[in-house]
Amino acid sequence: MKKLPLILILGLGAFFVGRYIYLQPKFDDGETVPDFALNESEQFSDLRGKYVLLDFWGSWCGPCISEFGSVSELYKKYHGQRFTDAEDFEIVGVAVESDKGRWERAIKKYNLDWKYQVLDLSTSLRFFNSPIAADYGVKEVPTKYLINPKGVIIGVNLPFEEIQQILDAQLTK
Repeated sequence: MKKLPLILILGLGAFFVGRYIYLQPKFDDGETVPDFALNESEQFSDLRGKYVLLDFWGSWCGPCISEFGSVSELYKKYHGQRFTDAEDFEIVGVAVESDKGRWERAIKKYNLDWKYQVLDLSTSLRFFNSPIAADYGVKEVPTKYLINPKGVIIGVNLPFEEIQQILDAQLTK
C-alpha cells in the first residue's frame, strides 16, 4: 500500500518527461532548415543573406496572440536594418490552421504586417499534420526558430530579449 503513492509519482514524472520530449521541435541550433514555398514565386531559401525569425502560430492559440506585440516590435525595430553579416531581417509567419478565413482575419485583426505570411493547412490541430509544421517537427505553437543569413538555426524558442541581444550584436554601427 505504501508503494502506490511512489508508483503514481514516478508514473506522473515519466508522463511529463515524455510529453516534454515529444513536444520538442525537430531541429536545434546549428542545423540547416528545410526549404518550403513562401508564395507562388519565392522559396524560404531565397531569404538567405538575411536574419529570419520563423514563427509558427495559430489564430486559435492564446499564447501566440499574446506574443504578436513582441513579434511586431522585432519587425519594426530590425526590418530594413543592416547587419555586419546580413542585409536585413525578415519574419516568416507560418500559421497552422484548418480554416483559411480565420488565418486571413487574424492577420488583419492583429496587424501582422510583415510580407511573408504562409498558411499551413492542417486537418488536425491536435496532431499538427500540416506539411511545413511536419517538416519542422512542430507539435505545438508558438514555436520560433531564429535563423542566420546562411540558413542555419541559431536559436529555438528563444525569449524575445535574447533575440534582440543577438540581433543588436550584429547591427552595423
